[in-house]
Formats: sequence, structure tokens, C-alpha cells
Amino acid sequence: MPKKNIPVPSDFARPKKGVYVKKGELARPKKETKYPEPKKSVAPKKKYEGRDHNKTKGPDTYTPKGAMTFKPREPKVVPKTDEKMPLNKYIAHAGICSRRDAIELIKNGQVKVNGIVLKEPGYKIVESDKVMLDDKLLTPQQKMVYFLLNKPKNFITTTDDPEGRKTVLDLLKPITDARVFPVGRLDRNTTGLLLLTNDGDLAQKLSHPSHETRKIYHVVLDRNLSMKDFESIAEGLLLEDGVAAVDEVAFITPGDKKEIGIEIHSGRNRIVRRIFEHLKYEVKSLDRVVYAGLTKKNLPRGKVRELDEKEVIYLKHFNQSKNPKAHAIKTT
Repeated sequence: MPKKNIPVPSDFARPKKGVYVKKGELARPKKETKYPEPKKSVAPKKKYEGRDHNKTKGPDTYTPKGAMTFKPREPKVVPKTDEKMPLNKYIAHAGICSRRDAIELIKNGQVKVNGIVLKEPGYKIVESDKVMLDDKLLTPQQKMVYFLLNKPKNFITTTDDPEGRKTVLDLLKPITDARVFPVGRLDRNTTGLLLLTNDGDLAQKLSHPSHETRKIYHVVLDRNLSMKDFESIAEGLLLEDGVAAVDEVAFITPGDKKEIGIEIHSGRNRIVRRIFEHLKYEVKSLDRVVYAGLTKKNLPRGKVRELDEKEVIYLKHFNQSKNPKAHAIKTT
């Protein structure tokens, strides 16, 4: 007889997987093995670069090593534009004439800018513009020069004369080749002090009525000046273009009433001659002995000298209208 496979207790002790699990009974879950969690990596503390530990004030502007850094924004560089200058001032800086006289040249149509005739004195000129006067190119002067001339007779106060007469610039040719123009006009037959420069700003200042530039003249008449006319001049004569105000009038010497000293600040044309001609006197000679505080000391007739630094500063910065009776500059 074949042997029966009779189970033994050892077989029950080691049941096969899933054999004895009853219906509806859940299988025991596997026990999960717990592994230790990995240690979190902690980044080392960053050291501040260049930190000054002694620093106690001010914001902390230090950056950790390796961190992203930002460069400060550079300021915008604005390209330089050409400096603008009024047309009449540009002509004055070219050593042609004063700004006031330049206005007349512009209005007469003698000035071209980039080939076009302009009649507006305030038109703004830039460095790239080409300015021409009577078809001659103008260039602003770089170095400012200042000369004092003791003008003789028979020289006209202008930069050029179409009739070919002698001008005051002929007296400067042996001294300088700079382009200058006269400030404070004198008649052909009037002698005395005359300023010549290429400084248009100074010329404008001395020529403007508000500056009240002081001028003293030595007048020689054809006959004695009566006391009545003397007082009329001192009070101010009424001429065709208004009252001729005089700062001071006096006889040069008590015994000679033909020679008169007259101080005036008006810049009107031929004002001194017109005062005496209005009273029916003939002016034999007229000499300007003081101009804007400058005197004829050590300056013979027909000679020229350059102003020193002290005199230039005086002319530029001293307002004579505040002190119309200020003393003349002492020159050597």
C-alpha cells in the first residue's frame, strides 16, 4: 500500500505563505525598517570681505564672498553742446567793434551766417557756424588785450576808412597785430585818451549809459566864457536831443577864462562841442585828459601803452556810477 503523506507538527510550524489565510482576514503588513534620516548639510558661514570690525558708523555695505555683486550705475555722460553766443557779441569778440556797433552792422545786412544774411543781433551762434562780415570770415579772439592811446589830431576813431585817411589803428601796428577796436569815440580834431581792446564785454560796459563812464576834457575857446554861460552849463543846457548834464565845470586858471575843464559822463555824440556851440562859442581845441579813471600821465601825444593788471581789474569791476567823483587811477 502506498504511504500516505501524513503531516507532522513540524509542517504545521512552518506553513507555506498564504495557505492558511482565511477569507476576509487581512494579511499582516510588513514591518517597515526605519533608516536614519540623512543629515542636512549646513553651508559654512560666509566671511565678509574687507570688513572693518572697528567700523561703528555708516551702512553695512559688505558683500559675502562669492555672492552676486552689482556695480553701481555710472552717471550719464551728457555730451557737451556748443556754447551759444548772440551774433553781435560774437562780432565784438572777433575784435571788430563793440556789441552796440555790431548791431548796426547786422541790421545793415553786412553779416552772413553760413552764407545767409541775418539781420537779428540776438541770433544764437554756435562754434560750428561760419560768420562773415563783408565776405570776410570772423574768428573770435582768444587773448584779451588792452591799450591806452593818447590820440593826436587828424586820426579818425575807426577800424577802417574807405577814404584812406589815417586811423588810430595805424598807431598800434608797430606794437601789436591783435585785432582791436576803439572804445569811446573821439572826433578827428579831438585829442586825448582812447581805449583800444578786443574785449567786447568791457567795451559794452564802458559804452553803456548806466555805467556813467567819467570823462574829463580840457576845452580851449575862441573867447572868454561869460559867468552867465558858465552857470548855464553847470545847470545843464537843453539841446535838441535832451538836457546835457554836466558833473562839474571849472576854469583851468583863474586869470584865463578861455580854458575850461569840464567833467561829463554822457556818451552822446560830440556832446562837449555841442554844448559850447549852442552858446555861440568856437572850440579851438578839445583834449580828453581822463577816461574811466585812466590818465595821460607819462603818455605823450601819439604814444600807446598797454594797461597793467591793476587797471584792467579796475575797469572791469569798479562801477563808477556809485562814486562819480572817484579819483583817477594812479599810473606809472
